[in-house]
Amino acid sequence: METIGPTNIHFKRLINELGKLSKKEQSALWGRVADDLSKSTRRRREVNIYRINKYSKDGDTVIVPGKVLGVGEIGHAVTVAAWNFSEIARKKITKKGKVMPIQELMKKNPKGEGVRLLG
Repeated sequence: METIGPTNIHFKRLINELGKLSKKEQSALWGRVADDLSKSTRRRREVNIYRINKYSKDGDTVIVPGKVLGVGEIGHAVTVAAWNFSEIARKKITKKGKVMPIQELMKKNPKGEGVRLLG
């Protein structure tokens, strides 16, 4: 029988933790992120920096359930949490803002309040 869904043990653990946190805190955001990450690799989100810049304001926290790519420039300080970042995207964002893994954002903001979902 063929395996369906993510096979990376760390990725599976993250999806499981997101589901548990969603139920515990009654936060639809974490449930939505878990559902988005459960999709196949081809359907997972990839967001370029210009899109983050367009749909966020100074001081916002943004979550991307997938990968952040480096096309574009960021014009303000923003905190971005994602499963993965390209090296170029990481460098561009850290010039003005901050990057973090999804797990760190879950610990800092278990309710998911004030977080913008992009993708």
